[in-house]
Amino acid sequence: EFYQSRGLERGSQAGHEDPASDRVGLPYTTFDHSRAHYYRFDEHVMLCLEKQSSGKEKSKHVLQQKYVRCSVRAQIRHLRRVLCCRLELALQYVQILFDNEVLPDHLTLKQLWLTRWFGKPAPLHLNYSVKEKRR
Repeated sequence: EFYQSRGLERGSQAGHEDPASDRVGLPYTTFDHSRAHYYRFDEHVMLCLEKQSSGKEKSKHVLQQKYVRCSVRAQIRHLRRVLCCRLELALQYVQILFDNEVLPDHLTLKQLWLTRWFGKPAPLHLNYSVKEKRR
């Protein structure tokens, strides 16, 4: 059942010689990519995305659903792209911040959680800012 849920064929028993084994002695397994869930079994992190408060236009560019659950392998660039799609803005107008510090795009959520939020209760609170378009 374990192997079937992941799209794998069960390997041979230890002690039996199998012609499909490699030089190390481990059996080959075939992987069915059509039935696999790549990120399904990842650790997840819960986020709270809120707009950074500014004095004017508070109701503009606010998300309806501010809570997000995603894989710890996701990067800040992925969050920015999703945020841009939801807000219907170009990528250069949106920044994601933690404690008023702009986060780099290459940072993964696991790195962020371990370095800046470890030991605190979920969800991880992030802010986003929207730059005004120049006319």
